[in-house]
Amino acid sequence: MNIIIAGDGEVGLHLAESLVNSNHNITLVDPHEDLLKMIESHADLMTINGDSTSIRTLQRASVRKADLVISVIHDEHINLMTCILAKKLGAKKVIARVNTMENLSLENRQIYQELGIDALISPEDIAAQEIISLLRQTAATEVFDFSDGKLQLLMIKLEGAAPAINMSLNEIAAKYPNLDFRAIAIHRKRQTIIPRGEDIFLENDLAYVITKPKAIENLLRLGGKEHHNIKNAMIIGGGRVGRITAKRLEKEMNIKLLEKDKERCMVLTDYLEDTLIVNGDARNIQLLEDEDIRSMDAFIAVTNNTETNILTCLHARLNGVKKTIALVENIDYIDISQNIGIDTIINKKLIAASYMVRFTLGEEVVSLKCLSGIEADALELVARAGSHVTRKIISKLNIPEGAIIGGIVRDDKAYIAVGDFQIQENDKVVVFALPQSLHRIEKLFH
Repeated sequence: MNIIIAGDGEVGLHLAESLVNSNHNITLVDPHEDLLKMIESHADLMTINGDSTSIRTLQRASVRKADLVISVIHDEHINLMTCILAKKLGAKKVIARVNTMENLSLENRQIYQELGIDALISPEDIAAQEIISLLRQTAATEVFDFSDGKLQLLMIKLEGAAPAINMSLNEIAAKYPNLDFRAIAIHRKRQTIIPRGEDIFLENDLAYVITKPKAIENLLRLGGKEHHNIKNAMIIGGGRVGRITAKRLEKEMNIKLLEKDKERCMVLTDYLEDTLIVNGDARNIQLLEDEDIRSMDAFIAVTNNTETNILTCLHARLNGVKKTIALVENIDYIDISQNIGIDTIINKKLIAASYMVRFTLGEEVVSLKCLSGIEADALELVARAGSHVTRKIISKLNIPEGAIIGGIVRDDKAYIAVGDFQIQENDKVVVFALPQSLHRIEKLFH
């Protein structure tokens, strides 16, 4: 595909690099000349220095030949204008990043669609929803639903005396024959392993598993995890992610939100109804103790400062908080953060990429999740009539190295993938894939 990305920093850059690895023709439009020179030195993509709302700049980027235009600049007004102009100038499909929640209402989405914008995305809105899902499934480090929750992807860190430690997949299957799950990846010492039957789980492994909802409790027990009900939660940072999370949770939990900016606190007071808002700096250890951090069941740090989020989460862990979630914007910090005791990492660049990369794939791809901490994706694809995956049982399919089939949904019933399972037309299939195998997997479903 010919893809134009309008960006003004790291989100556009990360998205461009993700798509370059998928063999698309990428043009990055950015107002920062120095950043573009740096990108040109190590990435195989075309760059244009300029304003994406300029018709001349879009024409230089060959917008009339573009299959997809994505605008992820921090200013949503620029994104909306860029996409409207790009569509008028001949782009086939356009996606705009927005910041204000009112733009995501059904009524406003319809208005923007009439103006030519195919899709709107708010990484902050998706981040808040991920946080809420994690607070409802506290034992897992990462959670993602496929086919409306009929299959779930869980990531569990194996710690302490987890029964699965030092056991192979074959041994687990023999000892727990009724446990409905499939391990699709093990992340160990910065390496990602596609597990086979003889592979052994080790302490501190990050295990990615596909399972059915009814098997989750037993699976978590095998991973040495327990579900904890969250009654009291502390949120650090009253920006978009913090306030959306608080708004959606304040009716079911006791929420305490710390924000150091006094004016923002006044705005939050009008926006939130049942949340206790505290004006103060969370880096002040005494303040956290005064606000009774030890009584919290969950601690969510979502300020604009990654270091603050990491350090305050570690302090919460030291004070016995069971669930810690940190917004980490520097992707290089994700692996480190997961290995020093923080339960879950949220990254807006990966969230944006998960949503947008799906538009570069075929109609077979129903959903896609870019996983945190590892260079890999979990996809849900529809098996089309006559496609390669419908011709043989799973064990006989020529599945590329770096990919594995985890589960199948057929007529609202979920199945865990096993070697003798025969995929049929219109089945929804969940696949884990490393970047180099993504498009080869897609071809199997054409």
